Amino acid sequence: MSEPRPTSAFHAANADPAVTDRLVTALDAQAVYDGVRRLRAWAHARLGVRPGERALDIGSGTGSETQVLAAAVGPDGVALGLEPHPGLRALAERRAADVDSPARFVDGDALALPLADASVDVVRCERVLQHLADPARAVAEIARVLRPGGRVALLDSDWATFILHPAAPEIRAGLASVTRAAAATPEAGRHLAGWLAEAGLIVDDLGSDVLLHDPRTVTWPLVRGLGAAALQRGLITEEQRDRLYADLTAAAERSAFHLSVTMFAVIAHRPG
Repeated sequence: MSEPRPTSAFHAANADPAVTDRLVTALDAQAVYDGVRRLRAWAHARLGVRPGERALDIGSGTGSETQVLAAAVGPDGVALGLEPHPGLRALAERRAADVDSPARFVDGDALALPLADASVDVVRCERVLQHLADPARAVAEIARVLRPGGRVALLDSDWATFILHPAAPEIRAGLASVTRAAAATPEAGRHLAGWLAEAGLIVDDLGSDVLLHDPRTVTWPLVRGLGAAALQRGLITEEQRDRLYADLTAAAERSAFHLSVTMFAVIAHRPG
């Protein structure tokens, strides 16, 4: 995922091992959420990757979904994970080697894919476009490398759908500002179909699911991160932060805590 916000932990320059460890922990935790698992499975099923095909996974992260593509294309195909973050790429390579997966991982730029025109059968890109200042350009690159008849799955969040409950309206507004500021294109999810159409691709199917957290347990790493950022930016006061934490703790004790964001997916193909 090329040229994300410099403050993003996913930025290739942010290679501090401690940052990488936090990224891996977050990505692994998100991967087990039912909403993520369902939407990923839906996208893989709609892509229908076949043996012998050439597949590209843009922003491959820990490499788990590149491994799924590798299993689908088989020994006669190619599954390539594009990941600019060196720490994540190294981890993906180790994890693939540990399970004898033929998935391969390379450095690269989503805005200038290191592949020839019409050279790929399948492209998958999950939660990458929200980090790009020019996501439409990245989608145009996807269209360029797809062969005629090639398929693409875009999956991304829309941070305008972020919900944290219970939170007083004034606190909720401050936290919403933080979540939206964390992404270069926070409403990426709603634009996926439009970007694909603008790139000359044919939209075939639409899907969505919710990354929904356990109502019995406050997701403290995320909540405290949001609270600290909102406080630092003067969007909430210390009193409001403490009130938020107390309200969330009490809600979790009665299984009423709610934290969610909606993810969207679009399947499309290159005509011809």
